[in-house]
Amino acid sequence: MDKKIIKAIAAGVVLSLAISACTDAGGQKGVAPGKDAKPQGPMAMPVEAVAVETGAVTRDITAVGSMNANESVIIRSEIAGRIQTIHFSEGESVTQGAELITLDATEFRAQLAETTATVKLNELNFRRAQELQAKNLLSRQSYDEAQAKLAESRAQQNVDEARLAKTKLFAPFGGVLGLRQVSPGDYIKEGQDIVNLEDIASLKLDFRVPETYLAEIKLDQEVNLEVDAYPGRTFNGKVYAIDPRIDAQTRAVLLRAHIPNTDLLLRPGMFARVNLVLERRTAALLVPEQALAPKGEEQFVYRIVAGKALQSKVKTGQRRNGKVEILEGLSSGDTVVTAGQTKLHDGTAVKVVSPADKNSAPKG
Repeated sequence: MDKKIIKAIAAGVVLSLAISACTDAGGQKGVAPGKDAKPQGPMAMPVEAVAVETGAVTRDITAVGSMNANESVIIRSEIAGRIQTIHFSEGESVTQGAELITLDATEFRAQLAETTATVKLNELNFRRAQELQAKNLLSRQSYDEAQAKLAESRAQQNVDEARLAKTKLFAPFGGVLGLRQVSPGDYIKEGQDIVNLEDIASLKLDFRVPETYLAEIKLDQEVNLEVDAYPGRTFNGKVYAIDPRIDAQTRAVLLRAHIPNTDLLLRPGMFARVNLVLERRTAALLVPEQALAPKGEEQFVYRIVAGKALQSKVKTGQRRNGKVEILEGLSSGDTVVTAGQTKLHDGTAVKVVSPADKNSAPKG
């Protein structure tokens, strides 16, 4: 055989042996593994997870309502007359019984003086009639007439005293006065508006809810409300009256709540957005909304147990601020997956990582 061919064959054999040796050193297929090599299982899926929280949730009704003063009245005079003095300033707070208006009482005092004199005369006449009657010197008719005149004059005296008293107008309750409609010296008629008086230390909130909630509404339920004048601030109160009649047109029931207003921020006539709390649960189980994995009309979450993701069917309740209440399917202390569920199935091995770890992991 040609020497060149023999050398080429020898070189090929040497190269083949060298490649085989390198393959054995790298632990490739076809070579028995070394004593220290370990079999590798399926890779754990990185997920984010949180523990189930315990907190308070409420079930409520949303409605709109209107604020009214606790007590409200328009001050009016029962008699006609000229205003002598105005004793208040517009927007002033007054106490119950404070004098507000004084009318000119000259004519009423004169009438009372006249009837008082008549009463005194009739009293004298009646005493004389009694003396004569006792001596049988006066007929029974004359005696009765003297007695009737005395009673009549006394009745007129009471009328004149009442009219004189009505020349002064007083605050029927404590509150804040509005804008007056009259000036000193004005001649006012009976029933003419003078000024409005509002008790706003506490307010009444009127609102309606659908009749479907009639069985669930009750006295002393909590009410939370917001008004446009103070965005982000919530005011609280309680229901104290429920109208026994349901509106036939709207099929709604009218409720009235008491709202404390010690700082006088709220005013009658304000529009309010209302939440009526029907039920409050203080030990509800809560998870982030992103933990839910819906399938059709059913809701599932993945619980992490012994390094594995276990699919659990849950029943949800109220949702508030990114959290959802779990009524059935979870227990306090469970850990649920909040990110990475799309690649999971029941029993998948998982590794919990933080969002920072997940974002810093090398890509490729």
